[in-house]
Amino acid sequence: MGYYWEAHEAWEGLWQVAARGAPLRTLFKGLILLSAAGVKIREGKQAAAMRHAARAAAPLRRLNTADHTFERALGMSPAALAEYAEAAARIPAPLQATALGQPQPVFDFILGPSSGEGPISWQKNKQSSGEVAGNRPDPLGQRH
Repeated sequence: MGYYWEAHEAWEGLWQVAARGAPLRTLFKGLILLSAAGVKIREGKQAAAMRHAARAAAPLRRLNTADHTFERALGMSPAALAEYAEAAARIPAPLQATALGQPQPVFDFILGPSSGEGPISWQKNKQSSGEVAGNRPDPLGQRH
């Protein structure tokens, strides 16, 4: 949650060994670019963030989600993830205060296996741990 550079590096290693043309390689490419968008949002470089988010959205939207494997693994469809990425780059949320040495999340979701309740919001995660969360609309029309 908020470790975008580290995620970029981890996804890149997996992308390099994934079979060319495989859907998994396409997913990794989208996640690499999404991570890069997160880094640029945090740096306040909106033009670069928007460029990386658009580049992340393209491969994510190309993924065939008929079997829902990626949706279950991510906690949302790759197409929904593309929407979140583009919305976050267009209108970045204010950075939240974090404990010293902790990363600042810039996306309003956490990727992870689906529980059937929709995407996991890091804001909801903070609420359940007793921290106060914002009430910002997400790009899919839900409120967190």
